Formats: sequence, structure tokens, C-alpha cells
Amino acid sequence: MRIQQLTYLEKIVEKGSINEASKELFLSQPSLSNAIKELEQEMGIQILLRHKSGVSLTAEGREFMIYARQILDQVNLLEGKYKANTPRKQAFSVSAQHYAFVVHAFVELIKEVAGEEYQFTLRETETLNILADLKDFKSELGILYLNRFNRQVMEKLFKDSDLEFHPLFTALPHVFVSRNNPLTKQKAVTLADLEDYPYLSYEQGEGNSFYFSEEILSTLHRKKHIKVSDRATIFNLMVGLEGYTISSGIISSELNDDKIVAIPLEVEDPIQLGWVKHRQITLSTLGERYLDLLKEHIQGYGFVVE
Repeated sequence: MRIQQLTYLEKIVEKGSINEASKELFLSQPSLSNAIKELEQEMGIQILLRHKSGVSLTAEGREFMIYARQILDQVNLLEGKYKANTPRKQAFSVSAQHYAFVVHAFVELIKEVAGEEYQFTLRETETLNILADLKDFKSELGILYLNRFNRQVMEKLFKDSDLEFHPLFTALPHVFVSRNNPLTKQKAVTLADLEDYPYLSYEQGEGNSFYFSEEILSTLHRKKHIKVSDRATIFNLMVGLEGYTISSGIISSELNDDKIVAIPLEVEDPIQLGWVKHRQITLSTLGERYLDLLKEHIQGYGFVVE
């Protein structure tokens, strides 16, 4: 086994494709594929599953990557300390539901390492993709919510994927609307108040189950319902169509230009937001720092877990 093979494997897992990894590593696809096959033969296990859409880790492969990453982290530490003029590339990846506070903390983290070599990834994605990213070690952290409705299903999925959930804070439900929406004249709104306004939600792709919705009360019937895939679109529809969505109440004015307002929603359905990681990994220094920045940004919202 060579360190180079582990580096190749890490890049393949990151890209989910031998072809894409070969481009970044400046290797031919056959050479890269052969290097991994030799590693599998030497270790006596199948590390990757090959399929038409790319590759994924087998169960043994996921366990192998835990140890491989520990080795690569130690190599990086040695090179950073002893190898002259070799900047250590810092890497961090987070997968999350569509929350502005997640982006805000991510921006602050990058500012802290500005000028150094780094490779960061932020995936605002569907709920099931978050779990898949953590299970396959594509992301170090995941950010999502639990409530009375989805908790049992989500906790079973965490257990099945060897993931663990850590609470950040519990928030009371709010609706997000444009600052020009007539509802902003009210101190709080009810579901009846919202009936004639377009309801905006994030689509969940093939895993379009009510349990994976990013919004609470997902089973309620709405007369007007628009599904979107990104945060910029949902904000534009709030402004252009006087639409609304349901969330935690945390707004980042620095990122949203003060166009969006949060109004308390009069329903008894607390939202517990938290972070998720694979049970078998230890958070990196960057992961720990990201959580610190995340907690700083959510201070004053809901009931924060110390």
C-alpha cells in the first residue's frame, strides 16, 4: 500500500467518479483505475462499487476510508511541519438544508483562512443527500432539523447509516416573507392568515417524502404551492409573488439584503436544528471552528444548547 494510492482514493470518493478524479489528478482514467484495483487486491477487499453514474464506497470501503483519512491527515501534518515551502491545503466540507446561517458561518470560516491554500465545499442539498454525503464521507458535517413529525424516521436513518445527531438549538416556527408583504403588519400569523398566499417549499427529488421536507407541517394541503431547488429562487418568489415559507426565524441580513422578514407562526411545533456527523470520525480543527462560528451566529435565536 502506498500513500499515493490513498490520495487517489480520497479524490475519487470526493468526486464520486474515477473519470472526474483523473482529470484533477492529471492521470489517465485506466492508470487511476488500475491503482485502486491494485490497492483492493492488496487489502483483500472491494473498496469501490462501479456503476454507470460513477462510483461509491462499499461497506468495507467506508470503514477503510476512516483509517485512510487518519493516515493522510498525519502525512499532511508531517509535510506541513517539516517539508520546506509546502503549504498544507486545508479541506472542509459541509452538507446542509437551505439555511442562511449555515452559509454565514461558512463565509466567516473561509475569511479566517484567506490567503492560505484550501479546498472547501458547501452543499445546500436535499435531506437524503445530506445523509448520503455523511455516510460516504463526502462531507464532514451535516446541518438539518428534527421535530415531532420526522424525528422517529430520521433517527432510524441516522442509526442505519452510523450517524449521530447533535442539537444546536430549538426554535419556534416562523414564516419568512418579503418586507413588503401585508403580513408584516402583524406581530404573529396563523395558518388561516396564510391561506391565500403562495406556499414555497424546497423540492426533495426522488426522496420526496413528507418526512424529508425542510419545512414543518408538510402534510397540510395548500391552495397555492410552489416547489423550488435553491435559496435565491425562494427569496425572489417571496418578493415577486408575496410567497412565504416556514423556517426557524434566523435571518442573515448581511446575505439577504434586509429584503426578508421573519414573523412568528402560531403553531405548537418546535424545530430542533442540529449538526450530524459519522459516528466513527473525529471532527477536524476546521470542523470544530465551523461549529463555533455557527453557534456564534445563532446566539439569541430560540433555545440554544450549550
